[in-house]
Amino acid sequence: KAPSSSEEGGGGGGTSRKSMLQRAAHMRHNSTEPERRLWQKLRASHLKGYKFRRQAPIGRRIADFFCPAKGLIVELDGDTHDRARDLARDGDMAARFGYRTVRFTNEDVMRNMEGVLLALTEALEMQPDRWPSASKHHPPTPSSKEEGEQ
Repeated sequence: KAPSSSEEGGGGGGTSRKSMLQRAAHMRHNSTEPERRLWQKLRASHLKGYKFRRQAPIGRRIADFFCPAKGLIVELDGDTHDRARDLARDGDMAARFGYRTVRFTNEDVMRNMEGVLLALTEALEMQPDRWPSASKHHPPTPSSKEEGEQ
């Protein structure tokens, strides 16, 4: 069983960046079934072109999924999550980094993937871009027809 991100960074002394990266790599290799299924929908910018990272270290926490361009954290919660504690940590992430967190249950992913993707798309579109000028530096790739191919 992979530990939840709520278990990261616990303990009085904190954790080193190196140990957080090692832990994140371990969690990527030992994903839960709901995490694997959602990752298949998010990887390689499949969801509306948004790029996601999985098991992304942020501060003393490891987020299940993170969209850097929007500053949006996506967490999948199992049966053992403490809602009050999760909300407090989400508030801390918002205050410290300006990141918004959206949460889905493992059951949501397993039984209603389309609903999860719709809600996630809405959350992404409501979030302001973190780098508003990025589109000026990276224009969209032209289609084959625009390049003169038929």
